[in-house]
Amino acid sequence: MLDLAWLIPALPLAGFLLILLFGRRMGEPGAGVLATFMTAAAFVVTAGTYFDLLSRTAEERHHTVTLFSWIPVGGLQVDLAFLVDPLSVTMALFVTGIGSLIHLYAIGYMHGDPKFPKFFLYLNLFVFSMLMLVLGENLLVTFLGWEGVGACSYFLISFWHDRDSAATAGKKAFVTNRVGDWGMMVAMFMAFAAVGTLSYEGINHAAHSGEIAQVTATGIALMLFVGACGKSAQLPLYIWLPDAMEGPTPVSALIHAATMVTSGVFLMTRMAPVLAETYSWAPDVIATVGALTALFAATIAVAQTDIKKVLAYSTVSQLGFMFLAVGSGAYVAAIFHMVTHAFFKALLFLGSGSVIHGMHHEQDMRRMGALRKVMPITGFTFIIGWLAIAGVPPFAGFWSKDEILLYAFANNRALYLVGVVTALLTAYYMTRQVIMVFFGEARWHDHAEEHGAHGDSHAPHESPWTMTLPLVVLAGLSVVGGAIQLPFTKGTHFLEHWLGPVVHEAEADIHKTWAYENKWLLLGLAVIIAATGIGASVAVYAKGKARPVEPRILADGWRYDAAIAGLVGGPGRAAFQGIADIDARIVDGAVNGVGTEVRSVSGLLRRAQNGFIRSYAAIISIGVVVMLAWFVLRGVL
Repeated sequence: MLDLAWLIPALPLAGFLLILLFGRRMGEPGAGVLATFMTAAAFVVTAGTYFDLLSRTAEERHHTVTLFSWIPVGGLQVDLAFLVDPLSVTMALFVTGIGSLIHLYAIGYMHGDPKFPKFFLYLNLFVFSMLMLVLGENLLVTFLGWEGVGACSYFLISFWHDRDSAATAGKKAFVTNRVGDWGMMVAMFMAFAAVGTLSYEGINHAAHSGEIAQVTATGIALMLFVGACGKSAQLPLYIWLPDAMEGPTPVSALIHAATMVTSGVFLMTRMAPVLAETYSWAPDVIATVGALTALFAATIAVAQTDIKKVLAYSTVSQLGFMFLAVGSGAYVAAIFHMVTHAFFKALLFLGSGSVIHGMHHEQDMRRMGALRKVMPITGFTFIIGWLAIAGVPPFAGFWSKDEILLYAFANNRALYLVGVVTALLTAYYMTRQVIMVFFGEARWHDHAEEHGAHGDSHAPHESPWTMTLPLVVLAGLSVVGGAIQLPFTKGTHFLEHWLGPVVHEAEADIHKTWAYENKWLLLGLAVIIAATGIGASVAVYAKGKARPVEPRILADGWRYDAAIAGLVGGPGRAAFQGIADIDARIVDGAVNGVGTEVRSVSGLLRRAQNGFIRSYAAIISIGVVVMLAWFVLRGVL
């Protein structure tokens, strides 16, 4: 199966090409069924590859599939090759697995859309690009997928581009990601200059063996982190992700919850040996940015009223937890939380899409309430996703978040405290969302009456099976997903043993620290924190014992987005215009001025070349007279 790994990205690519050629003939639901089948087939091949790797010893779980020599230019030799190892297969499993469920969900969600085939065209292209990103054997193949998911993100966020907000959000995502892409390109240039290769194996081996200077390793790591901040929505480049909710809900689930936004965490884990050789302050920078992003986004989520905006800021916050793990040397915990987050956040986004579908495109939580009675499957599965993200045992999110906090405590107590406060806020705002949407009084009667005389045709309703089946599957995974890495004994550290060959050189060792020796105490504290957040939210939003604290500045995202817009639209625009004027008037002016002068002089000379013999004879005569005069004067002098 390892030699057939090229089929994993090839199947979604084939789906993209078939829909591109025959999508209009397929129509609805044909294009959606084909796209779903191709993604599911890629999952089957990935599963076969996983079991093939699992049957081998840890030392043999590394295989390269080379298709052809892509760029053979001097010292730059880049193959279009795939690296099949535990990390890439883990990523490919949930990209294709959750991707298949989201494709199936989208068949029901996008029903009746006039651009139905085009939507699935973009989805298959996105899955192909994401698989190229995670399977790439070298930085350049990864960068090919990196740019591919960025382009698909633009297409999908602005899919309903007739709405100005969607068109603007797509452009915002595209431009912001270009800033991050600059960092990744600089990292590639530095790596090639230092090692002479872009292969992960070559770069990581050179870092581990000390062939890369510490200052160079630090530069590569920080530039990669800049790229990761763009793709994985960390401060200061997170601003595109909340606006990306303008895309259809399956887009939010696939790109901005389960796959694309995790690519930055994947890249940092892939380059873990390089991070291990940096100056000690570099991982602290990564952990600090992650922790601050987690807290910052959590405070904003507390005051949001759009059901998808709450989840968008929650995604930014959870990604911050993953970077806190990376900066703390907890690469296994980062991937663990990435996987569990893919389960419960995809569930929550698809659940919100089901609510929006049942509420006839209403997204304001203040106009919902008591929906669990009319949407029982959606309500039940959404509640499971809430318990998972809130950190309630034994749901998946509890185990992965607790492991991150354990490593954070061992690495930096201050950042651990930030993580604890963030966990408290997460339980609080997610409970708030569940109460506002599924409990309390039904506030959608007035909304239904606005749309119909009797309100019956616009009353909330449960979604079709194509939408509820993925919810049930993801709910099951959100319950049992934590079993891949349990803290009880070494024998229950399945993910750690699986990823060991990839990250063992860089993984932090905390076994002799106070945190590890008292991990059950910290685990109990995590339960208390989750319970406190849930209890406080219930007291405020269900019992009415206190007034909600939702200051306008939090609803406006600390006005950070507005500040960036003001900076770019004011001084930024003036500075860019000034640079453009300098380029046009001075740089281009100098070039054009030289050209103009040369043309003027040549114009004068051209007049002498008129084709008349008498003119040429006169010029020759003048030349003879001048030469004779010169010789005579020279002789006299």
